[in-house]
Amino acid sequence: MHITSTAISLNVPDVGASATWAQKYLGFTEAMSADGFASLEHAQAGMNLIYLRTGLPTFKPASAAGNADGLLVVFTVEDIDADYARLQGEGAEIATPIETEPWGERYFQMTDPNGVVYQLVQWVAPTDPQYAQ
Repeated sequence: MHITSTAISLNVPDVGASATWAQKYLGFTEAMSADGFASLEHAQAGMNLIYLRTGLPTFKPASAAGNADGLLVVFTVEDIDADYARLQGEGAEIATPIETEPWGERYFQMTDPNGVVYQLVQWVAPTDPQYAQ
């Protein structure tokens, strides 16, 4: 298999709200859009974010429509503290304040207007010796 590109497709009630949010806070740009659809790209993300309006008759499989409970959209960043300060200052809704897990995952989470959870993470030295390599 030769993969030529990558995308994640999210089924949301308000495509415009999520697309605008991702552009404002995460630096994505619109690649294409239509009624009930937006595809966003980011030069550094390595994937596109696609938003599809919930209830589109063309969404397949129909059994998966609106079933994204527990989904996290995660991006690894270089300076988590600077990104946290910037996004908090810009008014992004912080769902989980910045914290560091004992295995070295330093992260925080935000939600967009449709409730999609985005997590930014930076890997740091583990604080618990059992996770040190």
